[in-house]
Amino acid sequence: MRFVATFAFALTAVLTAAPALAQGTPDSAVVGTKQFEMKELTNGLEGPWEITWGPDGWLWVTERTGGKITRVNPADGTKQVAIDIEEVSAPGGQDGLLGMALDPGLLKGTGNDYVYASYTYVDKTRGGIPWVADPFSPYHDLWVKIVRLTYDEATGTLKDPVDIIAGMPAKNDHNSGRLKFGPDAKLYYTIGDGGKGQLGNWCIPIEAQRLPTADEMANKNWMAYQGKTLRLNLDGSIPDDNPELDGVKSHVLTYGHRNAQGIDFGPDGTLYASEQGPKTDDEVNVLVAGENYGWPRVAGFKDDMAYQYARWDLATTPCEQLTFSDITIDPSVPVEDETSWPGEQHDPLATLFTVPNDWNFQDPACGGIDFICWPTVAASSMQAYFPAAGEGIPGWENSLLVTTLKRGSIYRIPLAEDGKTVSGPIERYFQSENRLRDMALSPDMKTMYIATDVSGLVGTMDGGAGTVLKNPGAILVYTYTGEGDGTAAAATTEAAPSAEAAATAATGAPVTFTAEQAARGKTAYDANCVSCHGPDLISANYGPPLAGAYFDGKWIGQTAAALYTHTHDRMPPSRPGQLGDQTYADLVAYILQVNGLAAGDTELPPDVAALETMVISR
Repeated sequence: MRFVATFAFALTAVLTAAPALAQGTPDSAVVGTKQFEMKELTNGLEGPWEITWGPDGWLWVTERTGGKITRVNPADGTKQVAIDIEEVSAPGGQDGLLGMALDPGLLKGTGNDYVYASYTYVDKTRGGIPWVADPFSPYHDLWVKIVRLTYDEATGTLKDPVDIIAGMPAKNDHNSGRLKFGPDAKLYYTIGDGGKGQLGNWCIPIEAQRLPTADEMANKNWMAYQGKTLRLNLDGSIPDDNPELDGVKSHVLTYGHRNAQGIDFGPDGTLYASEQGPKTDDEVNVLVAGENYGWPRVAGFKDDMAYQYARWDLATTPCEQLTFSDITIDPSVPVEDETSWPGEQHDPLATLFTVPNDWNFQDPACGGIDFICWPTVAASSMQAYFPAAGEGIPGWENSLLVTTLKRGSIYRIPLAEDGKTVSGPIERYFQSENRLRDMALSPDMKTMYIATDVSGLVGTMDGGAGTVLKNPGAILVYTYTGEGDGTAAAATTEAAPSAEAAATAATGAPVTFTAEQAARGKTAYDANCVSCHGPDLISANYGPPLAGAYFDGKWIGQTAAALYTHTHDRMPPSRPGQLGDQTYADLVAYILQVNGLAAGDTELPPDVAALETMVISR
């Protein structure tokens, strides 16, 4: 039983959806007809995660791995660091400095010159995260907090951090981490399910359906907040009008979420969210206080289409003895159809995308990286687009804009005037070899500022998969110029020179390896490494990431011998050095390839002396 409190704003409306308009593969999206001019405003950002337009007329950006909040001048790309938070810890691919919300009173003379930010940090006094047994894991003592910072206009800096809430569980996957200031002067925050039940976490039960207990609230134990959206007072306390769930009032606003990386409010107070699905069914939701959104019992709609809930943690064969697969579920693992769940869920407004059970999830066109071609698009942020009459982009009134990682695109979901139902086909814009992380709008709502990931796997323009991003760690500017010819082509300008290209190259012969050797390395990696370091080498689960900013900072400029020795002498943890010297050389070749180094004509040898003469550089 649950009691849903009555809020004094629009979140309590009883809503309906138009699911039929959201079904189909990504190819079912209509190509948009608006024309935009594109340019790169700036680059060199260390994992930009949140971008928002500030009251000072600058863009405010959180740098996930850099631990900085940076202000960027939209006129010329000039960057000014407002604060470098040394406490930020970012050992993996989805942690670090994440969400940011600007107080509406910032620079308005109200005295509320505050900025709120969330990040992961290390605290060894809490006894460790319960599901991380290894005390040497970088995630054993990793937690999440939200802080309030004070802006000093005279110096352009943020200072005086005050903890609003601390000790929330951090994970090696699916931290979500979007933060929004609500029209009711409350903070809204998303926390993912931690990537449990998959990859290196496949034996850990998903807790998105578990609700907080009275004892946990009394002891400020926030462990049940996984897979939830939260609503907090500005001092971190629990609002009196939050929903009471199973007899307990907590920060929890909604539950049953997988990885909600986007939230935004419409002008009437409706709260929209985007959420990443498993193999199918990225979701676009309207969040209603106290409601259950189904995960992991349901992905998307309760339709039994291309999803079953696999209980790896309840396998009759000990889970640790099994090999995780998204495609082939071991017979000893109990599975449940969506329609077998008797619980009630709040249906999504739309899915991106839903496919039938006979969908080919092992498409050879993906170059062995099947999930890039799955019908999910990796929804990474949500922007409610409701310009005033006569303003903004014509025809885009009453829309939701969703940025995506896998295909470097923006999807527009048109809404009816009530803002509660889909009113037409979903449109797609700007396919690119970039991972689009977040969006900010100009005040006239005719220009979109897009933050891009530093690294990661992306769908290529020819339909395959790749690791080389066109504009890594950048802010891209898309300005509306008029109606187009249906291709939604962007006039791409010359990219600004990257910090990487400007760096002085290390001395020594460059590393060489063949494509065949890297392919062998991938086979060895998938068999021995993927469960800990993630399928993209960035979304690490137990070990550090092997690609992206972490790799650049640790290995670029080092010798190949250093990386080979590190890999050979430590991996796999249960039997280091047991894979064979040539296999370790192959693994190094694959790691280098994923990090953007091109294959050549000479294999990387397993000879440490020879490797000392080869330098990892770009």
